[in-house]
Amino acid sequence: MKASLLVHGIAETDENPMNTKESLSNSICKEQMQIAEREFSAFISAVKELLGPDQAQLLAVDWLDELELMDSQPGTTNRHWRAVTIAASARLANRLNAGPHDRSFAEDVV
Repeated sequence: MKASLLVHGIAETDENPMNTKESLSNSICKEQMQIAEREFSAFISAVKELLGPDQAQLLAVDWLDELELMDSQPGTTNRHWRAVTIAASARLANRLNAGPHDRSFAEDVV
């Protein structure tokens, strides 16, 4: 018979505590992946609908680049998916704002 004791709100059993920690870690990882997938998918779908597939494709690369940049920052352990989306949005805005200016400048020079 397994003994179970409640100590400070934690059930103590004969179960290996490492299995519980691994299971919790896997669960958190899985949840984070699902959140990231939803964030990425919603963002790319919205841009595709508003600006077309070409901009959506460029933005997908931007989003993944921003994710890499945030992962490389020291001390980053918690995922802030919305921050990745905001940074990718800034890249998109810069690209869209630069487009017409570059073309009009090129027309003035020629």
